[in-house]
Amino acid sequence: MSQGHSVSRVSAVTQYRWVAGGASGLVAGVGMGVVFHAGANLMPFVGALYGWPTVVGGWVVHLVNSVLAGLLFAFVVTRPVFHSQVESVGESVAAGVVFAAAIGLLSTGLLLPVSMSALGVQSFPEPLVPLPGMLGSLIVVASVGVAHLVYGLLLGWTYAAVRVRGASDGIASEA
Repeated sequence: MSQGHSVSRVSAVTQYRWVAGGASGLVAGVGMGVVFHAGANLMPFVGALYGWPTVVGGWVVHLVNSVLAGLLFAFVVTRPVFHSQVESVGESVAAGVVFAAAIGLLSTGLLLPVSMSALGVQSFPEPLVPLPGMLGSLIVVASVGVAHLVYGLLLGWTYAAVRVRGASDGIASEA
């Protein structure tokens, strides 16, 4: 095998990883966004964290973040320490769920409070949902939890599906 062919092959594998991660993040982001939007009307709040407090703004920033998270997922699962542990669809889905749980804890436990503080917001905009008190808060918390679960399931499943597609093209077998 020539050195030029090896370099070309490495480039194709690297490009495949990024495409798989970005596509998986986008698909998972759409599923998560539907839960956010339908479950507790959170999209305007998501947009407000970036200075665009509309449903459209929420969707745009959410999908950008979802793609970035998908790229990070692809980077993490292709590291040698994890690569052999994420070979089957089930393992990929499990990795996606664990990754989404970690992202959820990081984003809601650290990044959300920092963002709200930077914006000078002391509490969530009221009402996020049309139900008062604890019931409304419970719906928001449940929606966020379910949304991250959906993200993880779709992220792992889509990543595995794209990886299988890549393997049939002869690329992913080296990824």
